[in-house]
Amino acid sequence: MEININKDIREYTEGVFFGLNLRQLICSGLAVASAVAVYFGARGTVANDMITYLCIAVAVPFAAIGFIKYNGMPMEKIFVAWLKDNFICPRRLTIKSNNIYKEALKGYFAKKEKEAINAQEHTDTIEAG
Repeated sequence: MEININKDIREYTEGVFFGLNLRQLICSGLAVASAVAVYFGARGTVANDMITYLCIAVAVPFAAIGFIKYNGMPMEKIFVAWLKDNFICPRRLTIKSNNIYKEALKGYFAKKEKEAINAQEHTDTIEAG
């Protein structure tokens, strides 16, 4: 007999129906009910191809709420975090490069530049004189 135990106890979810937890079961039911309602509501007025896309568009948010988790957050917390990050508290990030090699050799480049200027002045005075 083998018993599987999750490595992290916080990841444990109890299966209620066909391995779905209660949240997934409720959201699946809402997705199916909303798709069926859209189908019967738009059956006589809209083309069948368009009804298919409408049913999918109505059912996807409920399925996302029930099944999607990112970094341990359910979909509604992901949406709230996205709203805060993009609209409520947006911030402008500026990236400034830092060339460590150039900073380390700054004295060397200044010395070489001075030598080049002195050499140019020396050749100018020789040509002029």
